[in-house]
Amino acid sequence: MTLKVALQMDPVETIDINGDSSFVLGLEALKRGYELFYYHPYDISYNHGRVMAHIRPLQLRRETGNHYTLGESRLVDLADIDVILMRQDPPFDMSYITITHLLEHVHPKTLVVNDPVSVRNAPEKLLVTKFRDLMPETLITRNIDDIKAFRLEHEDIIVKPLHGNGGAGVFHLKPGDENLSSLMEMFAAASREPVMVQRFMPEVRQGDKRIILSDGKPIGAINRVPQAGEARSNMHVGGKAEKSDLTAREHEICEIIGPTLREQGLIFVGIDVIGDCLTEINVTSPTGLQEINRYDDTCLEAILWDDIEKQL
Repeated sequence: MTLKVALQMDPVETIDINGDSSFVLGLEALKRGYELFYYHPYDISYNHGRVMAHIRPLQLRRETGNHYTLGESRLVDLADIDVILMRQDPPFDMSYITITHLLEHVHPKTLVVNDPVSVRNAPEKLLVTKFRDLMPETLITRNIDDIKAFRLEHEDIIVKPLHGNGGAGVFHLKPGDENLSSLMEMFAAASREPVMVQRFMPEVRQGDKRIILSDGKPIGAINRVPQAGEARSNMHVGGKAEKSDLTAREHEICEIIGPTLREQGLIFVGIDVIGDCLTEINVTSPTGLQEINRYDDTCLEAILWDDIEKQL
C-alpha cells in the first residue's frame, strides 16, 4: 500500500531517537514505502473551507546527531494526505483543542490517528472516569473544602493538574502535611481548571504499568518503577523501566475498555495501571514503544501500522 503520511508533531530536531515513539512510527512508515511528511501544529491554517498545512518531506534514520532530513516546504490541502499522525505533546490547552477542531474537517477522509473528536472529548485524566469501577477513589474539583473532606477520608492523597503530562505538577500529600492550602493557591494562580485528587496507592512503589493498546487490543507493556523517595514513575523524572507481562487483572481492564476505544477511533492508546487500578488513558501522544520493543524483542509500531491500514 502506498500512502502519504504526515507527522504532526513538535520540532523534529528535538526527537530522542532512542525513546521517541513518533520516531519509530516514522521509520516504519518509510520502511513500508510510504511518503512521509512533517509539519508543526503552528503550520496549519483554515482557508476558505480547506485545512492547509506547510509540509516538508521527511527522511529519518537512527543516527545520533544526524537523524533527519527535511525537504522543501510546500502548502498542501490536508484532505490530500492519507494518514495524519497527531503526535504533538500536551499541554492539552486551547491551542491543542483548536487543532482538533481543524482536523475534524478532513477526518475520516484523511485518517487522523487518533480521531480528533475523540481526542478532544477524552483527555487523559477524564476518559478514565467512564470506568469508575476500574479507578482508584478519585475527586475532580476546585473546591478546597471538598478536597479537605476527601483527604480526611483517605488521609494519604495525590494531587495533580487535570490536564498535565509527564508527571509535572504531581504532589503526594502524606497525613500531617500542612501544604494543601498553599498548594491549591498555587494551582489556582496557574490555571482555572479543577485538579484531580486520588487516594495514594502504595502499590506504586512496585511500579506503574504502561500498557500499549492498538485498536483496543493490548500489544505490549512495561513497568515503570519510581526512584527512592519519589512518588512519580514517569521516565521524564527518573522512573526505571522494567520488562513486564500483563496480569489477569490487566487483561480484564483491557477487555473492558477496548470496545470503547475502538468505537471512538482511538487506535494508539497507552494506559497506566497501578496495582489493580486504571489511573489514566493516554490518547494525545502515547509513548513507550521503544522501551517495550527492547525488552520484548518486538516491533509494536508495525502492529500499529497494520491496524491503521485496516482502517483504510
